[in-house]
Amino acid sequence: MEGKDKLTTFDSEHFLKTLTQKPGVYQMLDHRGVCIYVGKAKNLKKRVSSYFNKTDKDAKKKLMLSYVQQIEIVVTHTEGEALLLENQLIKKLKPRYNICLRDDKSYPYIYLSRHQEFPKLTFHRGAKKKQGQYFGPYPSAGAVRDSLHVLQKLFPVRQCDDSFFKNRSRPCLQHQIKRCTAPCVGLISQQDYHDDVAHTVLFLEGKNSKLISDLVKKMESAANELNFEKAAQFRDQIAQLRKVMERQYVSGNDGDLDVVACEIQQHVACVQVFFIRKGQHLGNRTFYPKIPQGKTEQEVLNAFLLQFYLDKKLPKAVILSHALLEAELIQQVFNEKAERKVSLVTNPRGERARWLKMAKSNAITALTQRLESRENTRDRLSKLSMLLGVEKGIARMECFDISHLQGDQTVASCVVLNEEGPLKSDYRRFNITGVTPGDDYAALSQAVSRRFLRAKKNEHVVPDLLIIDGGKGQVNAVLKALNDIDSPEVFVIGISKGSDRKVGMEKIYRAKDGKVLIFPADEPALLVVQQIRDEAHRFAISGHRQQRGKEKKKSTLEQIDGLGPKRRRQLLKQFGGLREIQSAGVDDLCTVEGISKSLAQRVYNFYHDGPAG
Repeated sequence: MEGKDKLTTFDSEHFLKTLTQKPGVYQMLDHRGVCIYVGKAKNLKKRVSSYFNKTDKDAKKKLMLSYVQQIEIVVTHTEGEALLLENQLIKKLKPRYNICLRDDKSYPYIYLSRHQEFPKLTFHRGAKKKQGQYFGPYPSAGAVRDSLHVLQKLFPVRQCDDSFFKNRSRPCLQHQIKRCTAPCVGLISQQDYHDDVAHTVLFLEGKNSKLISDLVKKMESAANELNFEKAAQFRDQIAQLRKVMERQYVSGNDGDLDVVACEIQQHVACVQVFFIRKGQHLGNRTFYPKIPQGKTEQEVLNAFLLQFYLDKKLPKAVILSHALLEAELIQQVFNEKAERKVSLVTNPRGERARWLKMAKSNAITALTQRLESRENTRDRLSKLSMLLGVEKGIARMECFDISHLQGDQTVASCVVLNEEGPLKSDYRRFNITGVTPGDDYAALSQAVSRRFLRAKKNEHVVPDLLIIDGGKGQVNAVLKALNDIDSPEVFVIGISKGSDRKVGMEKIYRAKDGKVLIFPADEPALLVVQQIRDEAHRFAISGHRQQRGKEKKKSTLEQIDGLGPKRRRQLLKQFGGLREIQSAGVDDLCTVEGISKSLAQRVYNFYHDGPAG
């Protein structure tokens, strides 16, 4: 495919004559108008001219330039603005020759609604628009939930929704298991509740010494007042808190900082980020940025930092495993973004040095595991291509499966596996419509047709191997579907379990000659086929469950013809619930604004005679 990109040579000489010397960003586009590289420059003319220097013998640069058909320029006021714009475009366009950070999910926080009479503590992800206090970011949703679970045991501040809180007439189960003090029904005074909230804030801010001192004072005060039950409660809180501190506390008062370490092996980059907030280690995350060949740890770290912190709150310090290539410029941009000094440290000492050593060790371990996994998958794909007779080899394979419940809510799944393992970003689900309920052949045909029509439009890559969960019948249905849309040629197999339906007894139906192949149960190549088949099955079932869940959530009122959203809301408000509507008479239903006599009769008939048809 890449050979087709090479068309006419870009007229660089004419382009450079009119190019400005101001700072800005340049985008290199191929013949399809697709951006293949984004760069920034203090002087656009000098920077872009350097690419077309005839004495430069960099083979990788020459390869990239051979695809360039157009260069677009955006002029900025400063180099700092150019740096930010460059990384916004890289994150948006993901050009082939840039270092790209693929994982860019928003990070979760713990949210405290300080403005309420009885504040709640909850999980939060997304824009921080609500009034209150946010703690984090945490590396994962699991880390937030673990912290909330610990806090429920230490200081039982409510974690329920406001609607649930406002409508309680008696304490819920959380109170019975001592995870909530039941402020909803007045079992705790506002002052005592606010004390728990204050202690929660001290804990989340890492001020554990002050927190323990406060609890000790309260314990002594309760004991002096002969309130031994309360004193014992404070004693237990102190004991639990010390156990948590043993696991979470970071010695020293480093406050908010991130530790970022990068390692590269065999053209694969791994970046490890440790999150330290208020002196507590909140966890770590591993990233594998997409990098062109020949990039160094410094270059990867440079690109990673800018993309990673582009739309995130910056900590007070970032500890780095390698010196940055544009340290002064990045420092300036970070300081302006944070509106304060952000320390970029490359030679830490003491506790910070130990954290950096741990982050480097984690990066090396994660990278080794990823490379070993990739090598195993590559070896298995090579062996599989030999056993199946796929002459050009297998670098990418797709598998389809169908899930439904007695023909209802049929969902087809498509999962993808390449030499690095499951490629989840390319997974797809298809909601099947217009086929006879339970007709798996038709469902598979529809899903495969829709998938390969997109492949014909170059929306995704055509796989080297297409696997269908099923036997000869399913495969033949898929072959007909591919033939009907004049699809690119693809090697197709079906995989079905043997007569005993046992794993390891699978039969493989090869479409090209109709042969049935049976591999030994311990054949490593069979494992990769089982892996993708099981993953397709899992992905289909989870999609089907989501469909069923949506159906269950639909009110039966939605099935009544002529009853729109506004009237449904009116009915529910006036009667208080679905059960009351079901038991109401026609005259009662007519009392609701917008409900005519004929519509009321339809509602009544629906619940007493059943839906028509």
